[in-house]
Amino acid sequence: MRLRHSFRGRQQCAPQLSGYISIMASMAKMKFHVAVTEESLKRLNQHARNERDREEAWVSERRRELIVPGLSRRAAAAIRRDIRARVARMRRTGELGGTRDDIVTRAVREELRARGLDRKWPKPPEGEVDAPGRRWGTPPSQPMGEGGYSHRVSVNLPYSLGEAVRRAAYWTSKAAVEALQEWADRWGDGVNVAMREAERDGIPADLALMAAVGNLSAPQSALEIRDRLRAQVLTTGDLIRAAIDRIAYGEQGELPEDL
Repeated sequence: MRLRHSFRGRQQCAPQLSGYISIMASMAKMKFHVAVTEESLKRLNQHARNERDREEAWVSERRRELIVPGLSRRAAAAIRRDIRARVARMRRTGELGGTRDDIVTRAVREELRARGLDRKWPKPPEGEVDAPGRRWGTPPSQPMGEGGYSHRVSVNLPYSLGEAVRRAAYWTSKAAVEALQEWADRWGDGVNVAMREAERDGIPADLALMAAVGNLSAPQSALEIRDRLRAQVLTTGDLIRAAIDRIAYGEQGELPEDL
């Protein structure tokens, strides 16, 4: 009897546990660190401040309007709770911007839609999207320093959206990356790249230098092919940076319920 009771208890707890896991999964975030221009970061932060001030003003006005003198504590608490729920709904629909991450999340979704990348992508091969640094075969997106990507911003996206961004970048760029790998096998990446990779992989510098010098020098036509292939590579940074520019210089839509 005791065993049957224990089993029945586990059965009753299973739906609750499943619901808890679903809630935790929906709250999970994926962090990205993105290089941006000083102007874009300044505009993003200003937009977030403006939205915060607008939300606080809306909340204050509703409280002044609804919480009148003589109202019981319980009734006042219920009104505050209702206001918080309304704020959450207005954030989801875009009537209120929410936090900076909320604002960027909305813009990333819009960017995926605009590029035709808002779809179900298959899972990349194990380890392909987890490698640190830039995508294989691509140069820095833009020189750091004055006029370039001199600042960095951390963005926390809902996990499902972050995964969609990573998969979209991987599959969109797959053919170009493979062609760049073949190009590098034929012409090499140059001495500087070879030395950096040797240091990362623990290969003696003198051996890496000899191998790089021994490669044939790529003609101009081959360099032009490489540049065209590089232009076809889409990174997660490219997508999120474009989304941030939407905020800084354009408009946004609503935040979908499933995010």
